[in-house]
Amino acid sequence: MQGLSQKRVSPEALKTFCIEALLRAGMSESPARVTAEVLVTTDTWGIHTHGTYNLFNYVRKIRAGGIAPRAVPEITADGPCWASLDGHCAIAMVTSCMAMETAISKAKSTGIGFAGVRNSNHFGAAAYYASMALQHEMIGLAFTNTGLAMTAPGSRGAVIGNNPLAYAAPAGEERPLLMDIALSVVAGTKVEIAKKLGKPIPDNWIVDEAGLPTTDPSNYPSAVSLASMAAHKGYGLALMVEILAGVLTGAGVTTGVVSWGPNLPAPPHTGHSFIAIDVSAMMPLQQFKMRMDTMIRGIRESPKAAGAERIYLPGEMEWEKRDQALKLGLLLPAETITNLSSLAKDVGLRLTDYGLEFD
Repeated sequence: MQGLSQKRVSPEALKTFCIEALLRAGMSESPARVTAEVLVTTDTWGIHTHGTYNLFNYVRKIRAGGIAPRAVPEITADGPCWASLDGHCAIAMVTSCMAMETAISKAKSTGIGFAGVRNSNHFGAAAYYASMALQHEMIGLAFTNTGLAMTAPGSRGAVIGNNPLAYAAPAGEERPLLMDIALSVVAGTKVEIAKKLGKPIPDNWIVDEAGLPTTDPSNYPSAVSLASMAAHKGYGLALMVEILAGVLTGAGVTTGVVSWGPNLPAPPHTGHSFIAIDVSAMMPLQQFKMRMDTMIRGIRESPKAAGAERIYLPGEMEWEKRDQALKLGLLLPAETITNLSSLAKDVGLRLTDYGLEFD
């Protein structure tokens, strides 16, 4: 599998395959295209834990009834600068893109827009939705709650999701800033991959049944929980996301959110929230961009630690990986190749028909 992990593929070819797999799972073409665009873009950033690696599980969840492939998200209430959406358990990429587009539209009128979503599910990488605001020279933020996965300081087991958040901010001559983090030390998918590979993990990633650190992922997620990033700080931020994405939207909250992976037939009742800020409503856009460039360059040019060659700004690695993926082809890790190969066999497609040759 090591050799397979070095195989580069065309992002467009991968996107075409993903669309066809989703069509065979029962989705219509437009939602399938949106979903494929989100997942493949995520892979080009190098965020493989939230890209096409998950497509097979989305298809299995559709088949089991946990995602409604033909559902149409709906705006159920709105005001000048806000909107509430019901995802009706549609695949979350479609609902989330609609919600962020709604927030952007509101921001164009009022300077800031908020869209909250209920009855959704796993939406992949929060960064994608935050980055949608960049096309409109806006600041974007995206939040989601998740099923119970993370401990709080002093708790023995999971009491809250690891509740990812992301932001994107435009710049001038510099690349936009882009940040996407879960509020656990690492995303749960990384623990799952280590479990599949039979590899130990660092002792600060998870805690066991007694609430103590462990390097053994074999009992994840049934008997161990993710540790919160920076202890009480990560826990406190996770609660903020829970308020914005769960409490405020009418979605499931803490125990009311079902983990999307293990329980395929169950609707997750996940909630999301999206914010768009129109910079030009508050100051001249070029002035903002100049200030961003000055800040970015000041940080990049700061004195470096011994042995360090570069200070990265959030998103720089991802933009550079995307540049390489679009120029040279997308380098997929072995575990993603394995899942795509299994998916192709499951839905009756041949990867070679799409120029995806992993052997």
